[in-house]
Amino acid sequence: MFDPRIEKHLITDQGERIVDEVRKHWAATVSAVLELFGGIVVLLLSFFVPAQAWWVPALLGAAVTGHAIWRYFEQHTDRFVITNMRVFRVHGILSRRIATMPLARILDISVYKPIVGRIFGYGHFVFESAAQEQGLREIRYVGDPDERGLTIQRVIQQAGLRGAAGRGDQFGGAHLAPPMPPEPAASVTTAEPRRDDNPTAPVPEVRPAANPSGWDWLADAQRREDERLAQLRGEPSSAPEPFDPDRTNTAPIQLPR
Repeated sequence: MFDPRIEKHLITDQGERIVDEVRKHWAATVSAVLELFGGIVVLLLSFFVPAQAWWVPALLGAAVTGHAIWRYFEQHTDRFVITNMRVFRVHGILSRRIATMPLARILDISVYKPIVGRIFGYGHFVFESAAQEQGLREIRYVGDPDERGLTIQRVIQQAGLRGAAGRGDQFGGAHLAPPMPPEPAASVTTAEPRRDDNPTAPVPEVRPAANPSGWDWLADAQRREDERLAQLRGEPSSAPEPFDPDRTNTAPIQLPR
């Protein structure tokens, strides 16, 4: 009943292990011990009161003593555990309560040490997390708070480095960019050779790509504008020039004699 049995709360199949198990500092039980001492004193008063009223201090002393014992074991079973995966708190005697928080959700840790705590070596932890977990907001009476705080920081740092290394191992330790899609290439077909007296080798016919490049679009726009002006003036439009892949005219040149 008074042993929280921390080991049964570990995720052993995932490799979880205890880094530190924090018990309450003895200062947390001082008030319970003083209450127990007061209850014993009240019990002893039953021997010095009249015989008709002995049950009054006896009943009151027993109630105070029982409450003090309950408080003492309540502090004794309150454990704060740091593992390589999370932090959690187990407390309660008859009804057991467990509060847990993954290391990745811890945003900030504040350590408060009062004057008495600095003298006797204890402090209080205040956790700032993304979800503000109830039961882990404040952990009181932590012995050697500076060393425990550094332990939590080391575990968080090691967990972050392991996570980054695991993500890098998926690509062999390097960040690989996705492959670039191939650019569309112009289709090339072979035209049938014309039958004439001087047969030549077939000339490949190059079709322009879907997206024109260079200044072809400007020449095409100028040609359409000239045709539009000729139609408005009533002039006959000239036939479009045949497509020449080499952009050269192979007609014979008439030279003056």
